[in-house]
Amino acid sequence: MTSTALVLRSDGIEGLLSVVPALRALRRHGLRVVLACPPELSELAALTGAVDRILPARGLAPLTWPGPGEEDAAHPPLLPDLAVNLHGRGPRSHRVLLNLRHEGRGVDRLWAYANRDVPWVRGPWWQPGEHEVLRWCRLLRWYGVPADPEDTTLPTPLTASPAPGAVVIHPGAGGTSLRWPAERFATVARRLSEDGLPVVITGSLRERPMALLVATRAVLPPQIVLAGRTSLRQLCALVAGARLVISGDVALTRLAAAYRTPSVLVSPPDGRRHPVLHESGDAGVISAGQVIDAAVRALGAGVR
Repeated sequence: MTSTALVLRSDGIEGLLSVVPALRALRRHGLRVVLACPPELSELAALTGAVDRILPARGLAPLTWPGPGEEDAAHPPLLPDLAVNLHGRGPRSHRVLLNLRHEGRGVDRLWAYANRDVPWVRGPWWQPGEHEVLRWCRLLRWYGVPADPEDTTLPTPLTASPAPGAVVIHPGAGGTSLRWPAERFATVARRLSEDGLPVVITGSLRERPMALLVATRAVLPPQIVLAGRTSLRQLCALVAGARLVISGDVALTRLAAAYRTPSVLVSPPDGRRHPVLHESGDAGVISAGQVIDAAVRALGAGVR
C-alpha cells in the first residue's frame, strides 16, 4: 500500500511555487501527497503534477482530518503516518502537524527543520537568508529524498489565454508600502502600448481598483483590466503565453519563471532575486524609465 505524506504549505502563490521541486521529490519517492494549503490554490497545485489531494488550510490554524465533506464517508481516508513541514521552521507550524489527530491517532513521523522548542523533532538546522526553493530541497535531502531545485517548470494549462502574447502588468504587491506607485505603472503601460504592444493589467478582485486606476492614468480602455476576472488557471495560461510580465509582486514573477516567461520585478530590496530579471533598488526611487528600459532588454533577450 502506498504511503501518504501530509505536507503543510498554507500560504499563497509564491509559497506554493517555492515548494514545487520538493513536492515532486516526494512523489518520485513513492509517496501519495496531500497538501495542506488554501483551497483557492487547488488549480495551481494540480499543475505541479505532484499533489493527489488538497486539505484546506489557512495560515497556522488547526487542521481538520479528513477534511470538509469527508467526515461521513463510508471509508474516510486514513490519517497519514508522515507529515512534512514545508511551511516554516517551527515551533508553531510543527505543532499544527503534530496536533493533528483522527480517531485518537496522530501523525507518527514529522520531517521538519530542527527547533529547540520541539527537541524531539530531528532535522537539519535552518539557515537564515537561504533561497526558499533550495531550503526545502535541502530539508528533503537530509531525510534521504533527492530533490532537484531546478525542477520548477509548470505545464501550460489546457485553458485558453485571455490575452495571448500580451505584456502583463501586475501592480499588486500586498501591502501598499511594498507597492510601486500607480502613476509609474501607468507610464510604463502607456509607453509599451504606444510602441504597439498589447498590454493587460492583472490582480486579485481586491486589487481591481488599483488596476483600474493604472489603466485610467495610462489612458487605456478598462477592457484591458483582467484583475478580478481570471481564475488561477486562466492566470497561469495568461502568463505562460505572455511576452513579458512586469510585477510589483514576487509571486507573479515566480510564476513567470515557472513558464520561462521574461519578467521585471519592481520591489524593495529584500535579498530576493528573480532568475530572469530583477531590478533592485528602493521602490520609491525606481523610475518608470528604468523599468521601461528593463522591459525593452527583457523583450529583446530572445527568451520568447
